[in-house]
Amino acid sequence: MRPQNWNLGQLPGMTSEFEQQLAHLGIETTAQLLKRSQNAEARQSLARQLHQPLRYINKWVALADLARVPSVGCQYNGLLLHAGVMSVSQLAQTALGTLHTQIRRFHVTTLNRSDLCPDPGQISVWVREARQIAAL
Repeated sequence: MRPQNWNLGQLPGMTSEFEQQLAHLGIETTAQLLKRSQNAEARQSLARQLHQPLRYINKWVALADLARVPSVGCQYNGLLLHAGVMSVSQLAQTALGTLHTQIRRFHVTTLNRSDLCPDPGQISVWVREARQIAAL
């Protein structure tokens, strides 16, 4: 399985202004963003270059990392982030029952809709694929 690579404009909440700022630095895809922000120092440097708060960079990096999981992509990476999952490695290590509970709680508390919550079978695919990617 190959990790997915997305155009930055597909990340949830990515503004066109921020996308243009990143493109000006030669960063147009999630893979390029991850490569340019591999450690805390690189993320701080990127925040300075973009004149953006570090928390924005950390958010985009987390979303880009989670989007690498094919069954998560840009459709569910934001949901995982809101549920407290910050990376592929964290997703790979999270127990299925715990993750389903976190996601269900988010759906009920924030959206008042438990019927939109992904089922345990779908979440188990996310975890399995994350484990495969983390092993690469």
